[in-house]
Amino acid sequence: MRRYVWTNALATSAAIAIAGCGGGDHLNTSGPHHVSDIAIPNIAAGVNFSFDIGTVSGSQYYFTDRNNASLDQIDILSKTFVKSIKGSGPLAFTGLGPGPNSQAGPDGATPVGDLIYVGDVNSVKVVDPAAGVVTSKITVSTTGLRADEGCLDPTHGIFMISSPEETPPFATFINTATQTVVAKVTFTDSAGKPTAGLEACRYDSASDNFYVNVDGSTANPHGELVKLPGASIRAIPKGGTQNYATLAGVAMYPEGNCDPTGLALGPGNDIAVGCREGTTGAPLLMQIFDRSNGALLASLNAGGGDQLEYDPSTNRYYNAASRWTSSGNASTNGACSTASPCTPVLTIVDAGNRSVVTRLNAGNNAHSVAIDPASGLIFVPYSSATAPAGCPSCAANGFVNGGVSVFAAK
Repeated sequence: MRRYVWTNALATSAAIAIAGCGGGDHLNTSGPHHVSDIAIPNIAAGVNFSFDIGTVSGSQYYFTDRNNASLDQIDILSKTFVKSIKGSGPLAFTGLGPGPNSQAGPDGATPVGDLIYVGDVNSVKVVDPAAGVVTSKITVSTTGLRADEGCLDPTHGIFMISSPEETPPFATFINTATQTVVAKVTFTDSAGKPTAGLEACRYDSASDNFYVNVDGSTANPHGELVKLPGASIRAIPKGGTQNYATLAGVAMYPEGNCDPTGLALGPGNDIAVGCREGTTGAPLLMQIFDRSNGALLASLNAGGGDQLEYDPSTNRYYNAASRWTSSGNASTNGACSTASPCTPVLTIVDAGNRSVVTRLNAGNNAHSVAIDPASGLIFVPYSSATAPAGCPSCAANGFVNGGVSVFAAK
């Protein structure tokens, strides 16, 4: 039987009280707090800012920006915007595009040596951040759908990126030395049905396994954590395709009523899963599993986010919980709206005792987070208070125009 460990979403103790607003958190310097906000070109009050994953590389923070069709760069120590890195011609990022989110980009961003691999429609764009240019692209499909989030095996020089809206969804594996596709893994479950999609992935060098959140399968309709052995990926003939359920050593761990998003490797064998439940009124969870066997170690009322990061220097998880609510339960169908509003927060969880440390107010749709371990600064992009709809508290909390919030870990 699984043992569930709960943290009360409405607890009033100082340890998990929601901290102050965007305009004044910098006055509290005794713990995690808001520091400042950074303006982004063409993002202002009333603009719906469409952004995705952020990452730290060296002394710089980068995140994907669909409004400006760019990878945006921020200098960490000065906390200032540096530039928007854009491609041209066939190397240009798609931007908002003509259709839904599945046809927009850029999406995921992953440091690969001195480069950054960026998911985009039909491809991975390779960015040289020092030169400020897109140097090449690696085609992964021709369907007009995005390659989304990725992760790197630095030991063997293999980059994995998911194409979640394909039928069936698939992951592409790229040799980073040659920047060529070496294998693909499709996601049709053991019942013969395409899985519901793919979310964040992580590579664990200690065990030589890739882990990826699957949105849903026949056996686990609200999500499963899939372990893909690296040796089995490398055994696929070059240029070949294999279904995940047939890989030697593959494992599927049920995530319950989760609808997973973010994923982070924690200390020891811990792996944390961010849930963004689509079931109205369901508790918003962050679940911590033993990645060696899938055992559930803790289930915290700390979900509602997208990107989830672990920082070993503080031994804490950071969850960009854009769909958190005042009750700690999912809004109607899990989506923020005027009738069923959200109260976005940056949730910080102690990875040692697996408990919530604090929640800091964040801006509208603040679903992306990255932390610099050297400075302890945390970067969280957000949209304007009125777009998209569903965050009536955002303006009052000081997050009006959209941009990037900077928080301090301590």
